Amino acid sequence: MNQLSEEDRDQGIDNELQEEIKGIAKRINREQVKYLLTGEYDKGKAILSIFSGAGGREAEDWTAMLSRMYQRYAERSGFKIKILACSFGEPGGPESRTALKSIVMEIDGRYAYGYLKRESGVHRLVRISPFSEQHLRHTSFALVEVLPELTREKEAEIEIDSKDLRVDTFRSSGPGGQHVNKRESAIRITHLPTGITASCQSERLQGSNRDQALKMLKVRLYQAEQKKERKTLAKFKEDPKAAWGKQIRSYVIQPYQMIKDYRTKVETSRIDEVLDGSLEKFIEAEIRLND
Repeated sequence: MNQLSEEDRDQGIDNELQEEIKGIAKRINREQVKYLLTGEYDKGKAILSIFSGAGGREAEDWTAMLSRMYQRYAERSGFKIKILACSFGEPGGPESRTALKSIVMEIDGRYAYGYLKRESGVHRLVRISPFSEQHLRHTSFALVEVLPELTREKEAEIEIDSKDLRVDTFRSSGPGGQHVNKRESAIRITHLPTGITASCQSERLQGSNRDQALKMLKVRLYQAEQKKERKTLAKFKEDPKAAWGKQIRSYVIQPYQMIKDYRTKVETSRIDEVLDGSLEKFIEAEIRLND
């Protein structure tokens, strides 16, 4: 039986201590960041939406990649995730991911909104397209929108005339016709004066989906008044060129690997880790920059 030398044992102890110190430093840093989250809604839930830009299947694949990234981040952070609404793209292509035109998810956990709120903005992807037979480099855009959960008092302040609402029902369904709901329980509510919409298809009952969609609509109306985000979203949808120069972060996979945040100047070449949910470096820098 081989026994470790005293030098090997000391080295092993040193390695364990180094890992323990790193873990403590990480926890201390996270607690320090929490002290900067003093906004009215920072401690609450986040409603995170992702919308694909121009580019068809390429942009829809990028939306799916971002959806996975944020879900993995939420899991790593101990947050709960609930998909509220999802619009699937066309199937096909070499990727195994499901194409997404848009997705809305509720991320529930202490400080979920505080950590994620500055992820709002245009995210840009550059890569050799897996959908191009000529292996051409392609640039895709997706818009991320992060909203808080309003307090009951604030929600009660937002009055909406029922005459200003159009309610559409539809069947919720998964990619390729899977998970098709035979009843039209999914709800989409449109606020006619502003064009702002909200939808929900996560609940089995139409009434429950309506309540959730109306709740999301009120949040969006509130945000539109506070930050004029509606104009940004409308520009992005109407004119894809508006995405150029407005991105908050670029993800370059080919011809080299680099993710760069244009606000904080934080960058990393560990793109696989980030796309797998390792967003702490970017999120903490955003919080420190703005607070």
